[in-house]
Amino acid sequence: VQLQASGGGLVQPGGSLRLSCLVSERLFSHAAVGWFRQSPGKDREFVAVAGWGGGRKYYADSMKDRFTISRDDAKSTVYLQMTTLKPEDSAVYYCAADFQTTGWGTSVIPDYWGKGTQVTVSS
Repeated sequence: VQLQASGGGLVQPGGSLRLSCLVSERLFSHAAVGWFRQSPGKDREFVAVAGWGGGRKYYADSMKDRFTISRDDAKSTVYLQMTTLKPEDSAVYYCAADFQTTGWGTSVIPDYWGKGTQVTVSS
């Protein structure tokens, strides 16, 4: 398994949640790692991506003020900190990796995917 997501769960509106993506060392050291999400009946949606080696971070416009992506080199893990969660944030969140950092959600479909983790925002 090259990408393993965890941290999903049930959270109340306005709450916070942190997702983790454990990445194989081979990928982590050279690839951009990021997140997509998909809810029933909707297309898969780009969330955020972080380049390798301290590279740039990119966010979907609708989430950049509430979500923060970060990388922990020592743990080969990428985090997605989500705050002020809304019911419409409910989805299966997938971590993914690719050797390109730019273009995620438009011209780039990542080559590597992990299994998703369910996030449900509900009272």
